[in-house]
Amino acid sequence: MSGSLTLALRTAQSGLLTNQSALDAVAQNVANVNSPNYSRKIVNMEQRVVGGVGAGVQLAAVTRAVDEGLLKSLRLELSGFNQHDAQTSYYGRMQDMFGAPGDNTSIAHIMTEFGKSMEALTLAPDQSLEQGEFVRQAKEVANKLAQMSSGVQELRVQDDTEIAAAASNINTLASEISDINNKIIQNASTSADVTDLRDKRDAKLDELAGYVDISYFYRGDGDVVVFTRAGRTLVDNSSPAITHLAASTAASTTTHAEGDFNGIYIGTVTAANDITNEVRDGKLKGLIDMRDGTLADLQSQLDEIAAELRDAVNAIHNQGSGFPGSATMSGTRAFIKAGTAATVPAAGDQTITMGNNSDTRITLFDSTGNQHNTTTIQAIMANASLGSGASAANGPWNIAEVATTMQDWLRQNGTTTATVAVSATTGKLNINLNSTTYNIALRDEVNTAGTVPAPIGSTAADATIQFDANGDGVIDETVSGFSNFFGLNDLFVDDVVDNIHESNVMATSFAASAATLTIYDGTTSTNITVASGESLATIAANITAATAAGVTATVIPDGAGQRLRISSNNGNAITVTQAAGNTFLTNIGMHSGDVRVSEQIRVRDDIISSPGLVTRGTMQWDAAKGAAGEYFQSKGDNTLIKSMSQMFATTNSFDAAGGLSTTTMTFVSRSTSILTNNATLAELSDSQRTYQEDLSNSLKTKSDTFRGVNLDEEMSNLILFEQGYSAAARVISVIQDMFDALERVIR
Repeated sequence: MSGSLTLALRTAQSGLLTNQSALDAVAQNVANVNSPNYSRKIVNMEQRVVGGVGAGVQLAAVTRAVDEGLLKSLRLELSGFNQHDAQTSYYGRMQDMFGAPGDNTSIAHIMTEFGKSMEALTLAPDQSLEQGEFVRQAKEVANKLAQMSSGVQELRVQDDTEIAAAASNINTLASEISDINNKIIQNASTSADVTDLRDKRDAKLDELAGYVDISYFYRGDGDVVVFTRAGRTLVDNSSPAITHLAASTAASTTTHAEGDFNGIYIGTVTAANDITNEVRDGKLKGLIDMRDGTLADLQSQLDEIAAELRDAVNAIHNQGSGFPGSATMSGTRAFIKAGTAATVPAAGDQTITMGNNSDTRITLFDSTGNQHNTTTIQAIMANASLGSGASAANGPWNIAEVATTMQDWLRQNGTTTATVAVSATTGKLNINLNSTTYNIALRDEVNTAGTVPAPIGSTAADATIQFDANGDGVIDETVSGFSNFFGLNDLFVDDVVDNIHESNVMATSFAASAATLTIYDGTTSTNITVASGESLATIAANITAATAAGVTATVIPDGAGQRLRISSNNGNAITVTQAAGNTFLTNIGMHSGDVRVSEQIRVRDDIISSPGLVTRGTMQWDAAKGAAGEYFQSKGDNTLIKSMSQMFATTNSFDAAGGLSTTTMTFVSRSTSILTNNATLAELSDSQRTYQEDLSNSLKTKSDTFRGVNLDEEMSNLILFEQGYSAAARVISVIQDMFDALERVIR
């Protein structure tokens, strides 16, 4: 080996400087032994070779002790943990709000108390105390359903606000990572140490992974490109912004599918850039699932039980009246084209037809429950002196003609100023006797002999009312009970307008049968063709595209399935029907939407004011009364309240809703199912959260162990580098002495 004193000096100097850098790295490691997200710095030395000749030592690079594969796994699990952690507080608040089945404030307990009040009223139908308690418990049920619905929507608004905050935080993190990328590139270009910048960037990546599922890769210049696992760019040379405008309010009809909740957009605000349904993990996914899944499903469950309760109770309540009848009756079914009174309905008029030998008896009673006069719907509709004249037997009759004919009969039989009309503003049938002397009661009858009208004293049984909803001559709906059809004596009422129609919950793989649908708003009929095999999404798009229909159709997620929802764009009532012989609407169970029922259901106002209006009994027939038999009302009759109590205590059919399957059970059991399902989901989420937390902590411990500082190891390195530094300094000192000696010789 050839050399010189100068080369030796430079070689020793390289050792001095390199070991100095190594000592600085050790000092950094020791100083940051307790710093989170700090990775141990490793000094890598290499022999310096100049012109093929050794020239000392040099610093190859300062690297970090990190396991990139372990970090990727950790970030994946952090996303999973944060997804469930984001939902924890919501489940806790839901549990507090709804309670356990045995709690006095739970819907299950209140339903139980409602059933008990029915039983008590059965035993004492004429007692005001029991009547008042029944009405109070009915109000409690309605209020609880409304309270729960309101609570669900409040949670959804809060959730949406958190989504907006998460989107903002993702933007901030993406900007910070991009800024660190630039600094790494700049420093690396001058061979400066960038390990601390990489540590800082790793911490930001960890934080970002907690919000949203991420994938990433490193470019050759050291910067990192981050994107979602669905392929949307989060960090690059030019990073798009994430935007989400939080909702200020929410209702049971508010959904992301319909555009009521704003999307989460990456870049330009267009439907193509909405990533709401693409997010797979992280806090953002947990919040989206809670808002559009868990809470929306719970709302669906509440609406289903509220609608079933309303319909089941009202069907019985409409079979009779309070003693000794009613002075007024206000219907709840809204008609969009009641027509003009005429014996022959005009095209487009909504009509009813009585089927299966059905008839409905109309009777006026005095204050003691004795019959004043009686007739039937069939009899007065066939009477040439009433209404517009004699109409066709059984119908079809438009609603205006039915109202006019009833009014004429009432005015001719003791209630001279009675009014029966369809409200021009609400479209509902209203009856007002304007009398303090008489009261009206209705009783459905069936004449098995087939004669029309039904003879006096015919068997009491629900009349079959066939409804042509769009006036095209095709029966679209069949309802049991004349009063029930019009909703003339409902106990539970709501302000829900028939401007939303929706299907039952269908499988996502559902394929349609061929059909022709008609959407009618009382003025315009629009036909939409459904081809065999079409999906609900395709059908929804075709319905919306038919702009003349004035509606928007959407596929709404519900539990593990989906619903087809058709909404009027102007909020007015519509009908959705199908051509004769078609089965599509029947197959999907299309009906006036139950959505909103739980938040609007209430006990009828006049019943709250006068609990005696609660139906306990029904119009009775006594063949021995009077000359040829008469109808009468009894204050102590418990016929109908007993039927209601039995109905409530036995099973009722419930449609699938919010993850609860189609089933037959009591109302109390269904209420309990809602609570237990919610509790089960909360427990499952907590279990998954705990699992993800343990797994994340385990991976983090392994990562920290690998990248963390070991003081014993650093002390050992400190000694080695110190000795190396001292030795290099000693060599320099010796060479300095030699130079001094050489200088003396030359002198």
